[in-house]
Amino acid sequence: MSIRIPRPRTWLLAALFAALIAAAAPATAPAAQTKPTIVLVHGAFADASGWTGVIGRLEKRGYKVVAPANPLRGVSADAAYLRSFLTTISGPVVLVGHSYGGAVITNAATGNPNVKGLVYVAGYAPDEGDTIGGSLAELGEQGEIGPDTLDFRPFPLPDGTSSLEGYIKLGVFREIFAADLPRRVARAMALSQRPAAVAALGEPSGPPAWKTIPSYYLIPTRDRAIGTDVLRAMADRIDPRKTVEVKGASHVVMISRPGVTTDLIVRAAKAAS
Repeated sequence: MSIRIPRPRTWLLAALFAALIAAAAPATAPAAQTKPTIVLVHGAFADASGWTGVIGRLEKRGYKVVAPANPLRGVSADAAYLRSFLTTISGPVVLVGHSYGGAVITNAATGNPNVKGLVYVAGYAPDEGDTIGGSLAELGEQGEIGPDTLDFRPFPLPDGTSSLEGYIKLGVFREIFAADLPRRVARAMALSQRPAAVAALGEPSGPPAWKTIPSYYLIPTRDRAIGTDVLRAMADRIDPRKTVEVKGASHVVMISRPGVTTDLIVRAAKAAS
């Protein structure tokens, strides 16, 4: 007498095979959040090397960072340059502006949906129609950059005429701009400073990005360039998500206090992720 062993049904074999594959496969990890690219914009009388300490700290935390050169030729021209630069970056962006760079990011970010945060590091945050040398300077009395502390030199324009650009006088550079840096460092910065076109001081700002994009503000309490009182007035006006004051820091707080500067940028970046 023979015993007949029934063949397993096809669907049962398929189900068992699928279960074995599922058990052997690794669990699917949740999708990682996209970290924004951090774009650091320097101001007048300086260059992008001032962000060196901040760049290293941001990269250690896993952020992509870029610090383009700011032409320093006028608010609208410099904003157009940065706006064009931003088109080469995919994904979310946090814009950081120091000093005059704050005015540039205020204009360049307007209408750009990729910019998720603005960080002002001792930076100008103008409203529409504001000028650096006029309405913003009148917000306080502690700023010392002006005709008495600047040297002026001509530079040629594309149409063949010339204009003026300003340098902070060597004798007052450290006390106004970088009082909390070693003298040799401040001296090197003074000798290698990048001048800004004087026309930038009187050019009205356009519609501000801080009205629609979350902003953050870092205020050094010994800023004698823009003036700590001017920075506080601008911060009060734009009502940032977070304002941090750094006691005893000079105008170049991102150089003398890169840690606290980085922390505020990371706070903005995490909120943008």
